[in-house]
Order: sequence, then C-alpha cells, then structure tokens
Amino acid sequence: MTSQITADGRVTLEKSGPAPSGSGLRGHPWLTLFAVAIGVMMVTLDGTIVAVANPAIQKDLGATLAEVQWITNGYLLALAVSLITAGKLGDRFGHRQTFLIGIAGFALSSAVIGLSDGVELVIGFRVAQGLFGALLMPAALGLLRATFPAEKLNMAIGIWGMVIGASTAAGPIVGGLLVEHVSWQSVFFINVPVGIIALGFGLFILLDHRAENAPRSFDLLGILLLSGAMFSLIWALIKAAEWGWGDTKTLVFLGVSVICFALFAFWETRVAEPLIPLGMFRSLPLSAGTVLMVLMAFAFMGGLFFVTFYLQNVHGMSPVDSGLHLLPLTGMMIIGSPLAGAAITRIGPRMPLVAGMVATAAACFGMARLTPGTGTLVMSLWFALLGLGLAPVMVGATEVIVGNAPLELSGVAGGLQQAAMQVGGSLGTAVLGAVMAGTVRDSFGDNWQRAQLPPLSPEQLDLAEKGVQVGIAPVPPGAPPQIVQAVTTVAHDTFVSGMSTAFTVAGVVAVLAAVVAGFTKRGENAAAGAGAAHV
Repeated sequence: MTSQITADGRVTLEKSGPAPSGSGLRGHPWLTLFAVAIGVMMVTLDGTIVAVANPAIQKDLGATLAEVQWITNGYLLALAVSLITAGKLGDRFGHRQTFLIGIAGFALSSAVIGLSDGVELVIGFRVAQGLFGALLMPAALGLLRATFPAEKLNMAIGIWGMVIGASTAAGPIVGGLLVEHVSWQSVFFINVPVGIIALGFGLFILLDHRAENAPRSFDLLGILLLSGAMFSLIWALIKAAEWGWGDTKTLVFLGVSVICFALFAFWETRVAEPLIPLGMFRSLPLSAGTVLMVLMAFAFMGGLFFVTFYLQNVHGMSPVDSGLHLLPLTGMMIIGSPLAGAAITRIGPRMPLVAGMVATAAACFGMARLTPGTGTLVMSLWFALLGLGLAPVMVGATEVIVGNAPLELSGVAGGLQQAAMQVGGSLGTAVLGAVMAGTVRDSFGDNWQRAQLPPLSPEQLDLAEKGVQVGIAPVPPGAPPQIVQAVTTVAHDTFVSGMSTAFTVAGVVAVLAAVVAGFTKRGENAAAGAGAAHV
C-alpha cells in the first residue's frame, strides 16, 4: 500500500488492499461489522415489529383504516424514494457521518412516535424514520466495502444478511410480546437504547473512508427527477389494489414515473457529476444483480405477504405463534447467510445465486400446494427451503452490485441494492395481490352457491370477497354451527386457491431470476479491497 500527503493534510491511500485501521480499535473490520450490524438490526427489526402494533395504535388513537395504512406506506415511500440519494450523500460526505446521523435520527424519531398522542404525529415521524433509515442502510454497505479486503467481503456481507434475517424473524415475536404485555409505544421506545448503543459503538469504532475521486457536487435536478419517478412508481403500486390496475389514477402515476425515469436518464448523460453514472450499468453483472434483486424481492416479499394471513386467519394463530412458525424460514437465512458468504468467496457468486433461486422457486411451487389443513411439519419444510434459497441471493446479489461498482460510488450502489429490494417487494405485493383478488372474484361466488349457502346481494358479495382475500371468513352474526362451518370452508378454500395461484406466479418469477443469476460474476472492483480512502 502506498500513501501520499495531500495539500489539505489528509492521507490518501492507494488501491492496494484495505484501508488502515487507524489508531487502536478504530476501523477494525470485524468491530466495524459489529457496529454496523447494531444499526441495521434496529431498522430491520422496526420493519416487521410495527405491523404487529398497528391494530393497537388504531384502537388507542382512534385512527381510520387509511391512517393506519399510512403508518406503513409513509415509511415505505420515504425509504424507497431516498435510498439512492442517501447513498450519494455518503459517497460525498463520508459513510461514517451519514450512518451516525441515520442512527441518531432514527432513534429520536422512534422516541417521538412513542410519545405521540395523535396519529398525525405517528405518520409524520414514520416518514422521518424512513428518511433516516435511508441514510443508514447504504452507508452500512459502504462502510463494509471500504473496510474489508476482497477475500473477506462476502463473509462480512453474509453476517450482515444473518443480522437482517434474525431481526426480521424477531420482529413479530418481540412486537407481539411488547404489545401484549407492555404497550404499543414500547415497540418504538425499544429503538432508543438500541440506537444509543449503536451510536456509541459507531463513534468509537467507525473510521471514515472516502475515495480519492469521490463526488464533490450534487445533481439536484437528478435527485428531483429520480425522487419523482420512485415516488410515482411506489405510490401506484401501493394504491393499485384499491384503485384497480386499469384506473386512470393508477395509469397517471405509472405514466409520470416512466416520464421522470426517461428524463432522469437523459439528464444523467448531460450533467458533469451525475447522481447515478449510467456507465455503471455497462457492467452486465451489476445490471444482472440489480434485476435479480428486484425479482428475488418480488417472489419473496410478494409471496410472504399471504403467508401471515394464511397462518393467522386460516389456521387461527396469534401474531406471536405465526412468527414462531416462520422461524424455519428466518432460521435458515440466519444459518445460511454466513455459509453462503464463505461459498461465494471460494467459488464466486454465480452458482450459489443460481442454486439459491432454484431452491426459492421449488419452495414457492411447494407452498402453492398448501391447503387449509396442512400441518406444521410440511409448512416448516417449505419455509426452511425458502430461507435456504434466499440466503445466497441476499449475500451474493449484494456483493455483485456493490462489488462491481467503483469504490467512490459504493454508497450509490448500496442505495441501488436497497431500492431494488423495495421496488421488487412493492411490485410483488401489488401484482400477487391482484392475482389473489382476481382468483377470489372468479371463484368465490360459485363456491358459495355450490355450498348451497343463502344468496348474497352484490354489496354483501363485494364485502365478503374483500375479507376472503386476506383469509377472513364472512360468517353472519348469530349463524348456526353448520352455517359457520360451511362459510368458513368456502372462504378458506377460496383464499388458499388464490394463494396457490400467487405462489405459482412467484415460482415462475424465481425461475426467471435463476436465469438472470447466470449473468452475474464476482465484483470487478472487489479486488481493490477498500480502494482509495481518506483518513
């Protein structure tokens, strides 16, 4: 490694190996991973823990259904819109700074939500959580890329993926226990001590790394165009189930998104320091990794959306019990992520990624065969296979995207990876939700008639169908036991039929993702390790 003293007194490190660790423990790779993991855990835990608290928030604050939906949608929109811009901020000002600001802001926003006495404040600071979470997540990947040498980067990303899997799994269980035994506010207050610990470790351990040719200006018009494109796309996907895919409002937002993306692409070829240099996508592996992340999230998040309804509304489980039943999935992600990192380091990402998506496809096709009476053992086997398939994809696709981007764009690449997951998850939930709704509309009325149940008016049928789409049986009040049984059977059979179709579509998407995975390869820039940095 060589170094030079610049005119402003900074030490410039050349591209031969990882950045130095600084004095003492500061900048130590594995301690950096530990510090980063605490912050990432806080954000990913919050992603699933809040869903459990929504009913209690609605009851306590007297919120409408639309307001409760905004508690989730506001966070999702802020996160998705801001990720790439936040990654660029890290590239410009340093990932350590943006990571620490993200930690502090996320914890403070959580505290304010816990103290809120109105749903408007909850929604507003959920948006703030999304913005600060967007600062934190790409910075975490940027810090790992800058700190770890190439031969250990995959293992670090594997452990990073393990933390995400563990905290995702813990969310429904921890959330259920806190809401049941403490209060819904405690779901947010828990982020405060976690944030303080993460901030303390970050201040003491993290070392600032900046590439020698890091950006020095901001592409403000590019930020506005990309933000408008992402907002319009995610908003259209969120509202499509309510408005309908052919509705004018849905088509307008999708059209605005396409126009903004087109204008963004045109502008990026004209500006001196673009937000996303489009030359990045000349790298076929990076482009393939991005598409793979979208397809993986489509199949995983879109399909998993229905599993919680299946467990709670068809099998009658509590939120805590349903979280425990999903442990085979998240448990295999926890076990498989570091193992996948080791395998990818040894043989490269292509084969593990292909094998992972094939396993994911097999799990989706297997879950398409679930019935209302399927036992825990069979469910657990398919859930475990899904987790085993996802582990190498979460690790490998992340390494492919971040590793094939120049070091000075590692924050943008991290934001791109996270944004691809958000778009894929939103697209999967919207499209598979439409598949479920279509299946229910096509079959529920006929199933109701075949069961010789009392006729329903058009309004009653429409209301019943909406309940069946999430596995709820529209049992009339005071109905005799035989009617209750017949209605429940019709509703659950119809729901499972729709879920089967949705998982079949998810499996086909996973097969397509396996083909895309064949175009990936190890990061071309990973060999530089931490590249050039400023200490």
